[in-house]
Amino acid sequence: MTDSAANSLPDLPPPSPRTGALSHLRVLDLSRVLAGPWSTQNLADMGADVIKIEKPGEGDDTRHWGPPFLSGEDGVPTRQASYFTAANRNKRSVTVDMSKPEGQALIRELARHSDVVVENFKTGGLKRYGLDYESLSTINPRLVYCSVTGFGHTGPYAARPGYDLLIQAMSGLMSITGHADSEPGGGPMKVGVAVIDLFTGMYATTAILSALEARHYTGRGQHIDIALLDVAMAVLANQGAGFLNAEDVPRRQGNIHPSVVPYQDFPTADGNMLLAIGNDGQFARFCEAAGVDWARDERYATNTGRVNNRKVLIAMMMELTRTRTTAEWVALLEANSVPCGPINNIAQAYADPHVRSRGLRIEQSRYPGEPPPAGQSVNRVVTAASPLRLSETPATLRYAPPALGQHTEEVLRDYLKLDAEQVQALRTRGVV
Repeated sequence: MTDSAANSLPDLPPPSPRTGALSHLRVLDLSRVLAGPWSTQNLADMGADVIKIEKPGEGDDTRHWGPPFLSGEDGVPTRQASYFTAANRNKRSVTVDMSKPEGQALIRELARHSDVVVENFKTGGLKRYGLDYESLSTINPRLVYCSVTGFGHTGPYAARPGYDLLIQAMSGLMSITGHADSEPGGGPMKVGVAVIDLFTGMYATTAILSALEARHYTGRGQHIDIALLDVAMAVLANQGAGFLNAEDVPRRQGNIHPSVVPYQDFPTADGNMLLAIGNDGQFARFCEAAGVDWARDERYATNTGRVNNRKVLIAMMMELTRTRTTAEWVALLEANSVPCGPINNIAQAYADPHVRSRGLRIEQSRYPGEPPPAGQSVNRVVTAASPLRLSETPATLRYAPPALGQHTEEVLRDYLKLDAEQVQALRTRGVV
């Protein structure tokens, strides 16, 4: 039994190092913004052929979420937001107006030839177009259909729209993020990126791959219901476990760890550094390197003792860490196998020699080997590399984050066998 959808097109070839581990899969991406596109970018990086459906003339919301904006070949900023590029590498963009019956028919036909559909419309939002799971699974029983919503398809909040910031607040994540109310700048705080959207995208990727694996044995696809709130509650991890098992409601504590000491930021002679001392041996090595005898004091010799005597110990440590620069501390402690590092801004992080050696900044051309077409001034796009490192079938780079509708004609030709005249007729009627 193959992993390709049952359709009239020939099976795609088996995966190879050049094309990626998932090069045998076709994915129809009906999602926008971040959580859904993050998942489909993972699949695309691993070789899946991902077709991103966008509204003609507008596209994904994040194409307009700027500044910052992409610069054209002349160095002048355009009105194309950089946000879009974070989650749409390796995809082909096809513009289809799904509010039109002809557009709905095109998407249904693309779904017939796909293994996976990912969408993040509100619950029931695609049913009126005949693009919900029940409708599409009728024409393609092997289809894995992943729905990403704020609150899931059941429960009293199912009809509500969900946004990352709202979910960070409702889940309790903001209640444990930020400084304590009694400290300067205290109060609930969101994480610096839309972390629940990103976690949701990763969970969606895992669920999709699990459903595809199950299809090997059942021959059938299935519906996946991924909710941002469900994910947020899950990734509370040890903080959630502390409440569930000990009825201990966690509080905001800034950068400190509730159960490990010292595990936080410390001031230095020229800025700040981060110490992540996770066991008693590391603390003993820190003390030896720093020339203090605290590891022999029963109040601080064990992590439990350090947690119980946190206030006194941290005050002494802060006085000590101010005596050297960040670079001096990092050199000293790294030489003694004590986890520490600078607190970088993003520019400093990308300039870090290890980050550079790992190739975590990648540059692609939307139109490799040819000038951009009229009206498309952006060609070069820079993104963060995929962190998925497979020895035999590594992540592949095939497409830069696409211009709106860049691949409409080629996809409709290759998937649906439409010729240029038929595509132009659809354009004239505003369908694509």
